[in-house]
Amino acid sequence: MCSSDLAKQAFAPARVHYESIEPVAESFGDLDPAIDARIDDVDDPAQWTGFHRIEKALWADNSLAGIGPIADELDADVATLTTKVATTTYQPAELANGASDLLTEVSTSKVTGEEDRYSHTDLWDFKANVEGSQAAVSALRPVIDEKDKALGPLLDQRFAAVDTLLEQYRVGDGFTLYTELTDEDKKKMTDAVDALSEPISQVAAVVTS
Repeated sequence: MCSSDLAKQAFAPARVHYESIEPVAESFGDLDPAIDARIDDVDDPAQWTGFHRIEKALWADNSLAGIGPIADELDADVATLTTKVATTTYQPAELANGASDLLTEVSTSKVTGEEDRYSHTDLWDFKANVEGSQAAVSALRPVIDEKDKALGPLLDQRFAAVDTLLEQYRVGDGFTLYTELTDEDKKKMTDAVDALSEPISQVAAVVTS
């Protein structure tokens, strides 16, 4: 198996770690676009770095020529981020709003397939985004349960519904490619995430009341 094939296999599993912490990505500053910008997000394509630059090389360009320095920079940025988050603290409203905003992004823009437009590994991202949002909410769960006893069980139910839906597209350790989903599949995804977003949108007000 050639290096490009191995890199393609590693792409989605490597990315899920970043996608799972995306509820607090705004706190990363310039590291977020350096690691996760899409081509639409950069003014100068020559300065484009991160996961999606490598994704384009692998699936669209079918060449790793010149990608070594990009990969090295990604490694360095991730190392810097690891150091940064080790000492970063978050307010309850930041966690709640970050989870809510991320799921809104999933159901309104990521569901179109624009995120991983070359590899079509979007469902790996969705799974990680949902797990990250669930982790953010879980950190607030003691306060949620104290202040609104009905909200926690509703969140559990809606998270479970999204997880059940995603598991329908499971293939081995990963997921089916997003291009293989029908419009009906995508609508089900949008509806399930929207249903989850509604109670999550209430969390910030509950925990800060």
